[in-house]
Amino acid sequence: MTAFATAAALSVPISLCRSSKLNCKKGVRGGFRVFAVLGEEGGLLDKKSTWGPLFDVEDPRSKMPQFKGKFLDAYQALEVARYDIQYCDWRARQDLLTIMILHEKVVEVLNPLARDYKSIGTMKKELAELQDELSQAHRQVHISEARVSTALDKLAYMEELVNDRLFQDRNPADSDQPSPSPSTSTQSPDSVKNKSPRKNLKVSGPVQPYHPHLKNFWYPVAFSTDLKDGTMIPIDCFEEPWVLFRGMDGKPGCIRNTCAHRACPLDLGSVNEGRVRCPYHGWEYSTDGKCEKMPSTRLLNVKIKSLPCFEQEGMILVWPGSDPPAATLPSLQPPPGFQVHAEIVMELPVEHGLLLDNLLDLAHAPFTHTSTFAKGWSVPSLVKFLTPASGLQGYWDPYPIDMEFRPPCMVLSTIGISKPGKLEGQSTRECATHLHQLHVCLPSSRHKTRLLYRMSLDFAPVLKHVPFMHYLWRHFAEQVLNEDLRLVLGQQERMINGANVWNWPVSYDKLGVRYRLWRDAVEEGAKQLPFEKST
Repeated sequence: MTAFATAAALSVPISLCRSSKLNCKKGVRGGFRVFAVLGEEGGLLDKKSTWGPLFDVEDPRSKMPQFKGKFLDAYQALEVARYDIQYCDWRARQDLLTIMILHEKVVEVLNPLARDYKSIGTMKKELAELQDELSQAHRQVHISEARVSTALDKLAYMEELVNDRLFQDRNPADSDQPSPSPSTSTQSPDSVKNKSPRKNLKVSGPVQPYHPHLKNFWYPVAFSTDLKDGTMIPIDCFEEPWVLFRGMDGKPGCIRNTCAHRACPLDLGSVNEGRVRCPYHGWEYSTDGKCEKMPSTRLLNVKIKSLPCFEQEGMILVWPGSDPPAATLPSLQPPPGFQVHAEIVMELPVEHGLLLDNLLDLAHAPFTHTSTFAKGWSVPSLVKFLTPASGLQGYWDPYPIDMEFRPPCMVLSTIGISKPGKLEGQSTRECATHLHQLHVCLPSSRHKTRLLYRMSLDFAPVLKHVPFMHYLWRHFAEQVLNEDLRLVLGQQERMINGANVWNWPVSYDKLGVRYRLWRDAVEEGAKQLPFEKST
């Protein structure tokens, strides 16, 4: 489709500022600088301020894009919306400057020295005038707040149009909507917005084998605390069986969970002196897959497949792809000030992409999680996910929750809370206490996901020392997941039978849509992946 709109529908209403009654010296380039305030007697009150640079901002109205009378494509519209934001920033600085100058004038009027030569009547008159000016400034602040809200809404809409353009660029032949005719130029902006062609993201049919390009990432597969010396952890990764264990040096290794001799599962055996021993004939394999011991026969040069394996920040990561491993591993640490309280591993009977879709969506919480963490949540009239134009992270409005998709399969979220089941404030910054979550969705097979869940808190450290607390955390996590699983399993069944699970995305689906676009680009071998900064 071709996304377009009129300039009048995009630009924030910008009216020229009323000439101020305040007698303040203007700075250069149409901005203001706080150098001095002239008193009633015309004397210069030397009020040079270190805040001066805050107001030394050029009025952006002279540089607004001139698209009057033209139809805009999505990128031009986004540019207009960006200038709207710049104007709101400039306007907010002027509002602050006005209030600061009025404050100085109030201080001047109430100065004890001034009372010695001013009558009570004069002071009352001056204070009344200042009260009127403060009321006017207060109204202007509210107008500015409304403009900011409008500008953010339009910016979010423009971003949706850009995303639509990405869909169109990727699948131009799939659009089932006719191109707009010239007569649409007479339609109202709301009509144009409501009739924008819908996105054509398609995820349906039986789950296909995973593309090799999706394997070329570092994947977290286990928590360090679960991989003790002398133990093994069997895992499936991209339809292949593997086994994790620690070598003689204590470093983790990952080898194929199949003995080279008779294809016996190695996890049925044991770990002996840093080597996995097959339970069938005792062949032993080191962390690089080499067979170093063959009882009852002559030692042969035998080796089974192994994966690059590293340990970082309390997690074991492997590289299952054929490309050379990336030099840096993804950081999955909780933010500073948080302590890890629970690390839980679950095997779930769903395709990992469907689980990621679910985790990247918060709008379902008041309807799905009514017995657990969202019990008592009100249903807002509008849910938005606000995010940069190029990014896989952002925050939910009106919930105080930050969220990020971190490739290839991780979801990180920070939630502002006051007490269990209750949210606090409008953003995480306003909240005194927080819950941080990490979800890793490892694609075990086309219908199974290995979920690693890590929960961290920035309060109540004593909970780490409460006996059996980890059982309570696991019980709660399972309750939450069970609320989701019945829905996602139903989705998966219908998807396999041909239903499109991304049939009609709406505004709060933004992060999930971006994940799907990112994944499609990976599988297609794109040199520059969408929503990631250029390197």
